[in-house]
Amino acid sequence: MRVDLFDFELPDDRIALRPAEPRDAARLLVVPPQGAFSDAGVRDIPAFLRPGDVLVVNDTKVIPARLDGVRVRGEAVARIEATLHKREGADRWRAFIRPAKKVHIGERIRFGQDSESMACLLGELDAEVIEKGEGGDVLLAFSFSGPALDDAILRHGHMPLPPYIASKRGEDARDEKDYQTLFARDPGAVAAPTASLHFTPELVAAIEARGVTIERVTLHVGAGTFLPVKADDTSEHKMHAEYGVISAEVAERLEVARARGGRIMAAGTTSLRILETAAQETGRIRAFAGDTSIFITPGYQFRAVDVLLTNFHLPRSTLFMLVSAFSGLERMREAYTHAMASGYRFYSYGDACLLIRTP
Repeated sequence: MRVDLFDFELPDDRIALRPAEPRDAARLLVVPPQGAFSDAGVRDIPAFLRPGDVLVVNDTKVIPARLDGVRVRGEAVARIEATLHKREGADRWRAFIRPAKKVHIGERIRFGQDSESMACLLGELDAEVIEKGEGGDVLLAFSFSGPALDDAILRHGHMPLPPYIASKRGEDARDEKDYQTLFARDPGAVAAPTASLHFTPELVAAIEARGVTIERVTLHVGAGTFLPVKADDTSEHKMHAEYGVISAEVAERLEVARARGGRIMAAGTTSLRILETAAQETGRIRAFAGDTSIFITPGYQFRAVDVLLTNFHLPRSTLFMLVSAFSGLERMREAYTHAMASGYRFYSYGDACLLIRTP
């Protein structure tokens, strides 16, 4: 499909720079398969669920994946910014770097230092560039590995706020909490599963009181989720892989719930992507552990997910394409037009929509 079909104009004042307080005070646009949209609140989610339904959340935890460093070549010193996006080994991470043209294969980058503190040439966190790809994508081999590398990233890294927030304000202490979900426990994401940012203990309790169970899966969200689709046609776009896990126990409980007539509601596109990756052609959800680069566009036949809670997404993004596949392109264009006219807040810290598809 033509990528420009997924384009739209969004006023800057619709981009949320902070989350709602409390988190479940965010607004909720309910998009049924047909008929009028409903303006509700995130706290109203239990009213749209049924006893026996299952809410699936992503328990990934965001790490401070943005690293500032320097590259030294003779007398020349260049500042380098790297955003880690996928772990490839105990000492290796794929990263997007800026400016990419200033870095060559075989060069070392010293993170946690700047050009004024180069007297100590043994940086605490060094990395060698061992591969270069397109769009600033590189493979870094770090001087530490395993838990030691994890600790070094925690010391030197910054919370990787999305570009549309970072371009408008700096990261601060609030983001360390705000950009982490209630369910976060498995470190590895470099972007938050933002639909789950809306959940509070009170909302979880209300959902469970409704007779809905909550299951956890893992998808370590990569920074590729923020990349615009630069191709003219969706068939030409390459998705970056992300690592995900669905345990055998969770897969079995999901199958039992569906056999009893329960629906599966995915909290966010990340939960949906790992569920659809694990779903067989028959619709059966199996245990899964591995990489997924699933790219969902209109025409995709959903196998696992019946209801989707998600935020409002960027124009021309793979995520807007996904929700358009779920509810229909024209339906989602109408929903976004309604949301803009009604003052909904967009993107990671913004409001949410609840998409219900025809079984």
